[in-house]
Amino acid sequence: MGRARAKDTEHPAARLASGGIARVVPAEFGGGFELLIEDTPQSHVDLADPTHLHFEYIVRMGALIDQLASPGAPITAVHLGAGAMTLPRYIATTRPGSRQQVIELEAPLVELVREHLPLPRGAAIRIRIGDAREGVHRLPPALNGAVDLVVADVYSGAQTPAHLTSVEFYTELAQLLGSAGVLLVNVADGPGLAFARRQVATIRAVLPEVAILADAQILKGRRFGNLVLAASRGPLPADALPRILAAGPHPAKLAHGAEVVAFAKDAAIVTDATAVASPRPDAGLFLR
Repeated sequence: MGRARAKDTEHPAARLASGGIARVVPAEFGGGFELLIEDTPQSHVDLADPTHLHFEYIVRMGALIDQLASPGAPITAVHLGAGAMTLPRYIATTRPGSRQQVIELEAPLVELVREHLPLPRGAAIRIRIGDAREGVHRLPPALNGAVDLVVADVYSGAQTPAHLTSVEFYTELAQLLGSAGVLLVNVADGPGLAFARRQVATIRAVLPEVAILADAQILKGRRFGNLVLAASRGPLPADALPRILAAGPHPAKLAHGAEVVAFAKDAAIVTDATAVASPRPDAGLFLR
C-alpha cells in the first residue's frame, strides 16, 4: 500500500461490497496509474510497460519470480488478491504463455480494472470472484500439485483477514504447489514484528524452506512495512537475490537459513482457532 491522497471524485470509481470506494487515477510519481481504495494506493500499473513494478514489495516479488524455472519460461500461477493485476500483467509479459488464475473478492473492483486498466491482449489470466480461501477449493483439480507460483496478497482495508493466516490455510495452498513451486506472501507488520514472526513459524510448519525479503529497517522491526515471505518444499531460487535486492532505488535484504530460524524462534504456530487479522497500521502512516 502507498500513501493516502486527498479526496478524489473526478476519476473512474466503483463502490465495493465492503462499502469502500475504489478509483483509478493517474499516478503522481513514476507514470502509469494507481488503484486507490479509500484514497490509499493499493496497486500501480503502467499500461505502456507492465514490467515497471513501482511498489517496493512488488519489486521484490518480481525479483524472485524472475528466478523461477528458466528465465522467460511460462509458468502456472495462482494469485489470491491481485488489486489491479500488477503481477499477473508482469508474468504475462515476462513469461509469455503462462497460465494464471486470480481469485478476487470484489466483483466491482474487477469490473473497474477490466474497463479502465485492460489486461494485456492474449494473456491467459482467468479471474474468479470470491473469498480467497473458498476460491482455492473451486480451482480446477488439475492444478493440485502442478502450480509453480502461489501469491497471497489479500487485504481487507489495511489488514489481512484472520482466516488467511493459519496453518490450515497454508496447508491448502501448499497442496497446489509442484515439487519446485514457490509460495509468496505479503505480510505487513510493525515494530517488534510479532505477527510476522508467527507467520514465518506457521509457514515453516508446512513448507520447510522459507526466506524473507524486506527493507533492512523493517526486518529489524524498527518501522511498519511489508515483508515478502517466500516458501517452498525444496531449495528456493535465492542465489542471485542478495545482489539483485541490494541494487536499485530501494535496497532490501534477503534473510534465509539460520536467520529465518532465529527470526521465528519461540513464535507460536497460528491455527484457525487462534488466528487474528494482521496489525492495523497507524492512521498517519500513509499521509504525505
